[in-house]
Formats: sequence, C-alpha cells, structure tokens
Amino acid sequence: MKPGSHLWLIAFTVSCNSVQAQPAPLRLVQTIALAGVENRIDHVAVDVAHQRLFIAALGNNTLEVLDLRERKRVHTIRGLHEPQGVAYAPSSNRLFVANAQGGACMVFNADTLQLTDTVPFADDADNVRYDSRSGRIYVGYGDGALGILDSGSRMRLGSVRLAGHPESFQLEVNGTRIFVNVPAAGHIAVIDRLKRQVIGTWALTGARSNFPMALDEAGHRLFIGCRDPARVLVYDTDSGKQVTTFEIPGDTDDLFYDGVRKRLYVTCGAGFLDAFQQRDGSHFVRVGHIATAEGARTSLYVPELGRLYLAVPHRGSQQAEVRVYAAKE
Repeated sequence: MKPGSHLWLIAFTVSCNSVQAQPAPLRLVQTIALAGVENRIDHVAVDVAHQRLFIAALGNNTLEVLDLRERKRVHTIRGLHEPQGVAYAPSSNRLFVANAQGGACMVFNADTLQLTDTVPFADDADNVRYDSRSGRIYVGYGDGALGILDSGSRMRLGSVRLAGHPESFQLEVNGTRIFVNVPAAGHIAVIDRLKRQVIGTWALTGARSNFPMALDEAGHRLFIGCRDPARVLVYDTDSGKQVTTFEIPGDTDDLFYDGVRKRLYVTCGAGFLDAFQQRDGSHFVRVGHIATAEGARTSLYVPELGRLYLAVPHRGSQQAEVRVYAAKE
C-alpha cells in the first residue's frame, strides 16, 4: 500500500457510508408481476386521471396495461412490432405507440384499447411525446427526424430533420423549444417547434452515447444521460453551456428530475437506481444507490403521484415485473 493510501480508503468508506446512512430518497412500496413478458422492455407512459400505466414490451411485441389502483395488469395489446415509445394524450383519450419494425405509430382508443389509426413513419420509430398545450404528438424516427401529429385528427402535420436518429427529447412547457439527443452526431439539437426547424446544436463534452434526457425548465437545466463513459452532463438552457458532470452506473436509459424535491433519478441497466440531490444549479450529491436488477433501465417518474415505476425484464430467475418506488422527503 502506498503512503497515504489508507487515508484515501478511509475517506472513500466514510463517503459511501454517509450515502447509506441518509434516509432513502426512494422506498420500494410494491411490485406488479408481468408474467409471460419476455426479453427487452422499453418506454413507459401514464394516464394519471384513470391511474393506468402503459408498458412498451418491445421484445414481447405487446403493450402491457396496468391498473395502479388494483396493482395488477389488466390488459395486453398484442400484434405490435417492436414497440418502443408510448404516449397518452388526455385531450383525445388516445394511446400512441411507436414501432421500431416498420416504423408505424399505432393509435388506440384508451377506453376500449382498440386500434383506431395507423400513421406510417420510417423504420425505428422510437420516443413519443405529447404536447399538452397544442395537443400535438411528436415521434422520433428513422435516420433523423421528429414527426408531428395532431392527437385529435391523427393527421401528420410535418417533420423536422435531424443529423441522426433521435433518442430522448423534451419539450418546454412555457417556451417553444424541443431539446433532442442525437447520439450519432454527438450533440443535443435545439428545435423551435413553431418554426419547425433546428435553431442550434450543443456539443457533448467528455462523454458520448447520449440516450436519456430530463429537463428542469424552471431552473434552466438540462440533464443528459451518457453511456460512454457513464455520466450525467448538465447544461444551462440559457447559454447552452455544460455546467457540471458526475458519474452514474452503466447502461442508463431513463432519468427524471423531481422538481418538488430537487432530485434527479437515474435508472441503469447495470442494476442500480441512483438519486442525486441538487444543492444549487451546478452541484449534485448522490443520496441514493439502490440495487435493482440487471437490465432494469427503463422507467417513469410521475410527479403527480410521487412514484417512480421501474420496468424489470425477465432474466434468469428474475421474472418480469414493475417495481414501484415512493419518493420520500
């Protein structure tokens, strides 16, 4: 052992113990079984008013519908083609499900769960977002584009070209911008959704493979989850500059900002759910490091319910399920 290395070991141990000694920021309160769901699980959406969760089971070619009050799965929509993104539009009471294979965005009546429309896109239709102000649906797809739909008429309204396939993207509520992760181009694209065009790009610094994204619009911060290496990059949305970065576990696919508690939740396929407490705009401290399951990287945090829903795939003896975590003060 090198001189002074024992001091580093003591400091490291104290740091780890201090994280574990703090009250857990998230507490596991229930699990919901997904018997028969195999292979990869992708994105998750919620209908808050009716307490339903929608799980895109990509490897199973199904959409799983869960009743959160009854704490059980109540329906399975079959016949999908590698479903990836899913969004619920309250204004039209419709579900929009993007399929990687073939690129179709399939639209379902949320009451009957029957297919009503199919809107074609290029292959690899992926993340889907609902704009509550305009009632529009945005679909990331193909080699690089965001498609725009009217959630009421289900008519295509246009698209915005990008430099590569879009991964996670976030819409401002009080502004007109959309922030888009474009891993192939190594940047974040900034779109003006009124002009329907890219108005800027922000380069990644110190990491690549930017997949998940979260937005703190009020605090002017954008959080980018990267896989190579495994880090979160934090950007100032006024300047477009990176203000800080910190390490996370590997293989992240979702992260969410909890504006009430000033926390960031990060779910990682390496088998961990991490929580970071925001001290100010540039300082974040890990306050939770929760062991989950291998491959459990997709999730949804629902601020109205104070719950984080983590999708766990079937691997070995671990059966497919959704784990429900309650956010604590």
